[in-house]
Order: sequence, then C-alpha cells, then structure tokens
Amino acid sequence: MALASKRIRGRAPTGDYWPGFVDAMSSLLLVLIFLLTVFMITQFFLGLLVSDKDSALDNLRSQIAELVNQLALERREKADLEVTILSLQDSLATASAESERLAAMAEDAAGAGGRVAELESRLADEQRVSNEALAQVELLNQQIAALRRQLATLEAALEASEQRDRESQAQIADLGRRLNAALAQKVQELARYRSEFFGRLRTILGDRTDIEIVGDRFAMQSEIFFASGSADINPSGREQLDKIAVAVREIAAEIPDDIPWVLRVDGHTDANPIATPQFPSNWYLSSARAIAVVDYLVAQGVPARNLVAAGFGEHHPLVARRTAADNTRNRRIEFKLTER
Repeated sequence: MALASKRIRGRAPTGDYWPGFVDAMSSLLLVLIFLLTVFMITQFFLGLLVSDKDSALDNLRSQIAELVNQLALERREKADLEVTILSLQDSLATASAESERLAAMAEDAAGAGGRVAELESRLADEQRVSNEALAQVELLNQQIAALRRQLATLEAALEASEQRDRESQAQIADLGRRLNAALAQKVQELARYRSEFFGRLRTILGDRTDIEIVGDRFAMQSEIFFASGSADINPSGREQLDKIAVAVREIAAEIPDDIPWVLRVDGHTDANPIATPQFPSNWYLSSARAIAVVDYLVAQGVPARNLVAAGFGEHHPLVARRTAADNTRNRRIEFKLTER
C-alpha cells in the first residue's frame, strides 16, 4: 500500500471537477434549506398570532349574529303588539260608538242608565289595556335602541380589530423581508471569511499537489495525517494541523459573535472495504479520523463549539473511477467553514 501511495503521489491530479461542483450545489441547497427553515419557523409563530386574532374576530361575529337574531325577534314582538294595539283601537272605536248610541238611548229611556254604566266600565278597562300595551311598546322601543347602540359598538370593535389585523400582516411581511436581508448579509459575510480562511491555509501550507480546494471545502489527502487503515495522527500530520489551528484561531478572532459558524471536518475513504475489530466499515474509519482531527484542533486552542466532525465513508468520492490515483484523491480530510 505504501509503495502504491508513493507512485500515486507522483501523478498529476485529474481534471474531473464535476463531483466538486455537485458538492458545491449541495452545500448551497443546504444553506437555502436552512434559510427556508428559519423563515417557516417565523411564519409559524406569526401564524399563531394571526390565528388568535381570527378567533377573536369569529367570537365578535358570533355575538353580532346573536344580537341580530335578538333584534329580529324583538321586531316581530313589536309587530305583534302593534297589531294588538290596532285591535284595541278598533275595540275602543267600537266602544265609543256604542257609548254614543247608549247615550242617545238614555235620553229616550231612563232605564238604560245601568247599561251605559256597564259599557263605560268596559270602556275604561279597554283603555287601561290600551295604555299598558302602549307602555310595552315604549319599553320595546327603548330595548331596540339599546340593542342598536350595542350593535354599533360591536361593529366599531370589529373594524378596529380588522385594522389591527391588517397592521399585523404588514408587520409580518416587513419582518420577513428584514429577516431575509439579515440572513443574506450573514451568509455573504461568512463567505468572505471562508475565502480569507482558505487563502490563509493556502499560504501557510504552501502549494502542495496533495491539497486542493473543492468548491467551498479545503481537501487534504488522508496520507498526510494517517497511515493506511489507521485513525492515529502521524507526526507530519500533527505538524500540518498545527498550521491549520493557527489559521482557525486567527479567523475565529475576526468573525463577529453574531455570525454563527463552525469548521466542519469531514472524513472520507475510498471504495475499498475495511473490516477490522476497531473499524468494522469505512463509516467507522472516516468518522474516527474526523474526530481525531477535531480533538487535536481543540487541544491546540480552537474553540470546541466551532468544530464539527463528520464521517462520510466512501459515499461522497471526488471522482467516481476506481484507479489507484482516484482512490488516493478520494481518501481525504476536508475542512469546510460554514454556518451553524
């Protein structure tokens, strides 16, 4: 394996950058998904606020409908009372006519006095009933007026609530625009720091053939750090990681605190399977190598909260072919400065 690696290092890297382009597009898609997730969460909480306002509006509409039904009922009762009043007025007119007739009869016959008194008593009773009906009509008119005032108050409250709802919708839209602008600004700032970080790494590590920039990632062949089938960092690998730790500490001091960022360390293997007690598969080997690099960087003073270790096994190769040179490129450790 060692002899094969030496022969491979002498070859020029291939020019197949299509997988790197796919990785770059995947990273961009992850950034967009993250932004959409934040936006959807904001929309969710703002939707809850709007839902509460909709519930209040529904309650107001329900009260208005109930008051309208009560008003219609009172109007029907008023109509019935008006019919009763008209009937009583007809009875009163009839009684008056009867009284006049009896008065005329009293002039002709003295014995009709008792009948006149009885009719006058009935007339008085009917007048009392008529007065009571008029009093009820007046009371109903007052109740109708009170209901109209209450209805006007509820309509005013409904209008005010709808106005507040429109203002809330405008605030939600404005908040969404400002949030998108802020996120875009943070992404641009992080991209600037990523470019500066890669530039520093390139300057520190020199122009080596076993180091390349793939999209937004800085890729270094695994042989720089590890022996074949091992996750123990060799002395030359520690020397290179010391340089990387210096660059990470410098860039960490420059990135503002309000930009959430991490340096993701990705472990990759070639497609040749491994099955040992320590590493049952390439998943275990790639993850162990990434964790070993992260542990070493933490020991060199890089903040642990800004580091992430990830193992990809053989499933994200730089090149899909299976030549010895391709396997060498695929066995790599990648450093990616990205948002948290």
